[in-house]
Amino acid sequence: MNIVLWIAASLLAIAMLGAGLMKLVRRPEQLKAAGMGWVDHFPPAMPKIVGLLEVLGAIGLIVPALTGIAPILVPLAASGIAILMIGALITHLRLHDPFKDAVPSLVLALLAIFVAWGRFGPYAF
Repeated sequence: MNIVLWIAASLLAIAMLGAGLMKLVRRPEQLKAAGMGWVDHFPPAMPKIVGLLEVLGAIGLIVPALTGIAPILVPLAASGIAILMIGALITHLRLHDPFKDAVPSLVLALLAIFVAWGRFGPYAF
C-alpha cells in the first residue's frame, strides 16, 4: 500500500505542479482563453494565489517524504489540496459549468483525500 500511496502522491504532485505553474506564469486573459472561465468571477490576483497554493501543495507532497524532514507535512499538504479542489468543485457547480469541467477537480480531491487518509492513518511515515 505504501507504493500505491507514493504513486498517488506523485501523480497528484505532478498535476498540482503543472496547474499551479500555469496559473503563475499566465495572465488571467490567457487562462480564460485556455478554458478557465472562472477567472472572470474572481479578483485578478486569485489565479496567482491558487497557483501558488497548488505549487506549495505539490512540494509538500513529495519533499518532506523524500528528505525525512517533517513528514507530517505530506498528509497536511494532501488535506490542503483536497480543500482546494473541493473549493474548485464548488466554484464549477456555482458557475453552472458542464459536469465534464468539474470532473478533474473531483478526481484530484478524491486522490488527495486518499493520500491524506493513508499518510495520517495506517501508512504514516
